[in-house]
Amino acid sequence: MGSSALVLLTICGIAFAAGGILLSKALAKTSTNSQKGETYECGIPTTGTSFIQFNVGYYLFALIFLIFDVELVFMYPWAVVVKEVGMPAFVEILVFMFILFMGFLYAWKKGALRWD
Repeated sequence: MGSSALVLLTICGIAFAAGGILLSKALAKTSTNSQKGETYECGIPTTGTSFIQFNVGYYLFALIFLIFDVELVFMYPWAVVVKEVGMPAFVEILVFMFILFMGFLYAWKKGALRWD
């Protein structure tokens, strides 16, 4: 089962995705009208330009949230096996938490967590 299974899985994944796209293109009804090109704003007709530049702080805050959300994904399996692995697992999670804490301090110092 080695690399041939990985190649077969990759080919099947690409074929499945491409098949879904091609089937959708073949079966879906298409129409063009002026309303399809407009920006949807909760049913209210648009006035003026729809392009708005958002503050980059929102994106930084979202990225920091994702970093700490992924941290929890890594900590759950660690918590399940920590008794079996012992002290090496504890030291590794301390190093992991220290690196994340340093990232948090850096973001705080740069002002990425302020909303004003």
